[in-house]
Amino acid sequence: MASRLEPSPVVQVVHTSVGEDAHRVDALLDLGGPDRLAQGAAELDRPDAVLWACTSGSFVFGLDGARRQVEPLSEQLGVPASSTSFAFVNAIRTLGVERVAVAATYPPDVTEAFASFLAEAGITVVATGAEDIITATEVGTFGPERVLGFVTSGDHPDAEAVLVPDTALHSAGVVVDLEQRLAKPVLTANLVTMWEALRLAGALGRIRAEGLGRLFAT
Repeated sequence: MASRLEPSPVVQVVHTSVGEDAHRVDALLDLGGPDRLAQGAAELDRPDAVLWACTSGSFVFGLDGARRQVEPLSEQLGVPASSTSFAFVNAIRTLGVERVAVAATYPPDVTEAFASFLAEAGITVVATGAEDIITATEVGTFGPERVLGFVTSGDHPDAEAVLVPDTALHSAGVVVDLEQRLAKPVLTANLVTMWEALRLAGALGRIRAEGLGRLFAT
């Protein structure tokens, strides 16, 4: 994704520790625990902004809990911090969108937890789709046609945008195709994470993007 931006930002990726690879609320609460995030942040080398690049491991804490999750990262590194869940909220507000559909890879209960998080942030979710995939490992095997299929199925006529959570999903290559097919913005987890990092670093005004859809065009 960084290679599609000009100038290309330097992106440091640290894989935080994982207890169990499972889209279950208990496993996700453990995944996003403070010790795991602090250990990962300690490996970063003087970033301008830091993102907890995980949707489900942030929204399961609720809006206030997700804030408490990223505040220590900002204090630890001395830079702005956010998470993929807040990136979705900020991207939606930037686009001026109020009603969204969610096309998720998750089981239904985890998908509903994301919808509840969005509702807490004042965003109306008009429809949810859940692929009921338990592990991020399996999500990472989805090819372009499967992504196009389940995201298209998750759209709704009343939705002004479609949200596709889960940073394990390979989606950057199909965002433009999806937006053309659905005639509305499509926001994926990794897309909004990159956008949010650049926003916090104060770099969006200097970046030109190719093939990353309406959010970066905006």
